[in-house]
Amino acid sequence: MQIQSLYDSFQRYRTLRTDVIRSLPIVILMPHSACSCQCVMCDIWKDNKNLRQLTENDLQGLLSAFRKFGTRQVLMSGGEALLNPKFFKFCEILHKQGIKISLLSTGLTLKKNAEQLLQWVDDIIVSLDGNEELHDRIRNIPHAFQKLREGVQFIKNIEPRFKITGRSVIHKLNFRHWPSIIDSAKEMELDQISFLPADVSSHAFNREVLWTEPKQHEILLNENELPALQQLVEKIIETYSHELSSHFIAESPEKLRKIYGYYAAFYEHNPFPYKKCNAPWVSTVIEADGTVRPCFFHAPLGNIRNNSLDEILNSKKSIRFRKELDIDSNSTCVKCVCYLNLRPGTNFA
Repeated sequence: MQIQSLYDSFQRYRTLRTDVIRSLPIVILMPHSACSCQCVMCDIWKDNKNLRQLTENDLQGLLSAFRKFGTRQVLMSGGEALLNPKFFKFCEILHKQGIKISLLSTGLTLKKNAEQLLQWVDDIIVSLDGNEELHDRIRNIPHAFQKLREGVQFIKNIEPRFKITGRSVIHKLNFRHWPSIIDSAKEMELDQISFLPADVSSHAFNREVLWTEPKQHEILLNENELPALQQLVEKIIETYSHELSSHFIAESPEKLRKIYGYYAAFYEHNPFPYKKCNAPWVSTVIEADGTVRPCFFHAPLGNIRNNSLDEILNSKKSIRFRKELDIDSNSTCVKCVCYLNLRPGTNFA
């Protein structure tokens, strides 16, 4: 086991040094293109009528690359991954390969699928936007909060040790309710809650056309709201010191302050917060139609229905992309809200 771990670390190191993928510890799969919510900060649901989904054949075709690159974890994202009728079959196939599975979900059908989730999924990350009234309004789905809470608590009653964490996007519509999000996460019995700012400037989340400035400002804080956000961040750091020290709140105080820094950067009060990211070297995103991206935000590299994942990730085009990508200056990376920095020796046990 130790020899395998050292080998994996060496392969990750070689990937980072040479830009040739020899190790791919994390893969994000989008099994289904549609979503069961209609969130104000996301356009995925607007294309629900044009259904796309991964097939069992698609997944089987990926296994050789997963074995070759030592994939350790698959994040099931979307859309809502549970909408794919083959979702649990996918999980069974991946588990047989020794791959851990994390599910990113709206949480609307956790209770309905509890038994199979406990059997096939290693942990769940749910979206939480506010207290009950605000969460339902942002999701545009009646009783969304109630279904989420019931699902989480139903699973926890069966298996208290099963890990369910929350993720919350902080933006214009909910930043003043930030403390109630933390309180709701505690009341819901989540194991942890994490926060990030809203992406308003990329093609991610099914935006074929970039949002216009008026559309961005439906989610982006106004400049005159920045002092209130800054004060609120400091209040949270002071009031929820135990939750921060215990890591119930995933971010450090410094990272919480970066959420203010991100919004302030749109008005040139400061540069966009520095981030250290190696996502294109340690992970990839495979969308519901087979499209392969280096991360959520960058342009496609190919499609698994045309070429193997190995061929796509190590094509001349893909290697050149990684060689030329400067995280510190690339316009997409500079404004990125979600980044990954996986060290070669990170343990997935």
